[in-house]
Amino acid sequence: MKNIQKSLLFNASCVALVVTALTFATRAGMIEPWRQEFNLTAEQIGWIIGTAFWGFTLAMIFGGPLVDVIGMKTIIYIAFTGHIAGILLTIFASGFWSLFISTLLIGIANGSVEAATNPLIAGMYVEDKTKKLNQFHVWFPAGIVIGGLMVFLLEILGYGWRLQMAAMLIPTLLYGILFLRATFPQTERVTAGFSYNDMLKAVGSPLFLFMAACMLLTAATELGSNQWMTALLENVMVKEGINSILLLVWISGIMAIGRSVAGPIVHRFSPSGVLLGSAIIAGIGLALLSYSNGLWSFGAAAVFAIGITYFWPTMLGFVNENIPQSGALGLAIMGGIGFLGGAITQPLLGKIYDIKFESLNDSLAAGSATLRTVIVLTVVLTIAFTFLYLRQRKKI
Repeated sequence: MKNIQKSLLFNASCVALVVTALTFATRAGMIEPWRQEFNLTAEQIGWIIGTAFWGFTLAMIFGGPLVDVIGMKTIIYIAFTGHIAGILLTIFASGFWSLFISTLLIGIANGSVEAATNPLIAGMYVEDKTKKLNQFHVWFPAGIVIGGLMVFLLEILGYGWRLQMAAMLIPTLLYGILFLRATFPQTERVTAGFSYNDMLKAVGSPLFLFMAACMLLTAATELGSNQWMTALLENVMVKEGINSILLLVWISGIMAIGRSVAGPIVHRFSPSGVLLGSAIIAGIGLALLSYSNGLWSFGAAAVFAIGITYFWPTMLGFVNENIPQSGALGLAIMGGIGFLGGAITQPLLGKIYDIKFESLNDSLAAGSATLRTVIVLTVVLTIAFTFLYLRQRKKI
């Protein structure tokens, strides 16, 4: 890797991940404007935002195996093209289907970013994978903070959601230019001498399949709840004169700080211990959120944020460290399955909210009841990660 500029590649990857986060944050703030402007139901909104997760999953599943074939740089430029096209189509959207297609393109772009950058970083920092992946994934919640504050400020200034989308073109062009200058290394699987057959066998191993199933649930807990948080608790915040997007900013800010100090925490408690503790705390946070009002919601959200902070990067780091033969394909499958969990959750939460609202005729009560349904996922994860933790301790 003598000619590889690690810092340039790492920084460019972080900017690309910020763009991914910006699409997530701004979309969370656009749920209500879209619903009102285009006369959409909560379930239709769920299908629109869910397609971003389907697009992500498709990009990861197809992009992961192609990383070694067409190269990480090509995958990055698929992401760049998808971001530009998706942002522009969203700006000029006229209803359900145009929003559906534009969001799908953005989802494919986001998945392509993850498909290329995760194996890129794991390959550049072989001795410190979990730490560097956590540091890299700092920029997802950090990007949500940036995006959430941008939405908040532009709303105060009287600018609508279309300008909020247009603002994302700036960091998109920046990461495109940065990657254009960079020379990419080979993936870790190639440099380590693992064959393609080794990689295929690894992703069919019992441990990998177990972790993939857990990834479905951790991502559904994190991404599903966060994407709907501002809409479900909108009325709670409005009563206190607070823009609900600030709740997402608060959660993401805590996550960014937590991931920036992940190294000592993972070393102290082990990846499996961190995952177990995260599941327990996330469940407690969701329970508190569903019963909180006004400013107390921020305290409950802080507990939830601590719970979900380490889910995504620690899952990726655990798989790459314990099943290194899985390579880029393993990381792609894990990321793809994670966003599949998010895709399934979006319309389900929308449907649950519609049903609860019809029966309760109270948007505040319906939002709280919807959040409580997600607690079931954290209970299942607590059981699964207890098993994993005990298994890993036996190996010590």
